[in-house]
Amino acid sequence: MPQYPLLNRRVVLAHRPDGAPLPRDFRLEEVAIPAPSDGQLLLQTVYLSLDPYMRGRMSDAASYAPPLAPGDVMVGGTVSRVVDSRHPQFRKGELVLGFDGWQEYALSDGSDLTRLGDAAHPSYALSVLGMPGFTAYHALLKIGQPIPGETVVVAAASGAVGSVLGQIGKIKGARVIGIAGGADKCRYVVDELGFDACLDRRDPDFARKLAEACPDGIDIYHESVGGAVFDAVLPLLNDHARVPVSGSIAHYNETGVSSAPDRLPQLLSALVFRRIRVQGFIILDHYADGYEEFQRDMSEWVAAGRVKLKEDVVAGIENAPAAFIGLLEGCNFGKVVVRVAD
Repeated sequence: MPQYPLLNRRVVLAHRPDGAPLPRDFRLEEVAIPAPSDGQLLLQTVYLSLDPYMRGRMSDAASYAPPLAPGDVMVGGTVSRVVDSRHPQFRKGELVLGFDGWQEYALSDGSDLTRLGDAAHPSYALSVLGMPGFTAYHALLKIGQPIPGETVVVAAASGAVGSVLGQIGKIKGARVIGIAGGADKCRYVVDELGFDACLDRRDPDFARKLAEACPDGIDIYHESVGGAVFDAVLPLLNDHARVPVSGSIAHYNETGVSSAPDRLPQLLSALVFRRIRVQGFIILDHYADGYEEFQRDMSEWVAAGRVKLKEDVVAGIENAPAAFIGLLEGCNFGKVVVRVAD
């Protein structure tokens, strides 16, 4: 008899959200756990990563990846334990990195898995040593290309990507200004992560304070938020500034035509007059030619204590929807992971 339950709990997309996701847009199901066939292995999810990109997969709008259909298991990176193996290259008990989504168990043929060995912090494979960390690394070093003494501004500075990007900026000799939501997050960014300053985006006087914190302008701005944050950053961008763009979370829940003022003419003029380079990227495009270098550098920085991480851990697959809704609202503090199993 197998040493695991007979039922798999999973969270599926129940409805496409109309605006911000609501609890009713998700459904918790129980389905039978299939036994692995020859060449397969059964995985038990230990940690599930929650990330902003998942909101886009819930929509049927055109994107870089196919949308989920109602009834599909919500997507997501996972750290899992092999609980049953009929695959010659994987043994029972080892930990692997995969993409099994919001569920407690999943079958795999092994082709999409990465062994984690005896990692001291397996969940780091979903954050600082995984996709969010790689996003920060690529955005700053490959697109931003900082020069010592330049000013780097980081949106969502206490989050999974921003916190890492700012610390890399300090390693490379830049002056780093963070933007976060709330005084506690700002204190953490400065006192624990070593940013030079951090500003509360909710402060009514945010734009003026950002200008004061950047007396020499902004050379690199990592964009992942949009909205009022970008409005405050744009006038401060220097000639030849670089703006790597990995998202715009402030706009993910918008439906229809925005009621905000049309700032496109102002933006286009600034791009031309100040020769600003804005470059969007999808980190999946860069694993083949950049992941090995990232892993080498980031592993060294983490081991040496030069890059730190704060995890916001939620227990139980049933609590993933509420945690994800909170993530989009800025309620999290650090990298959000769901601990699905011990």
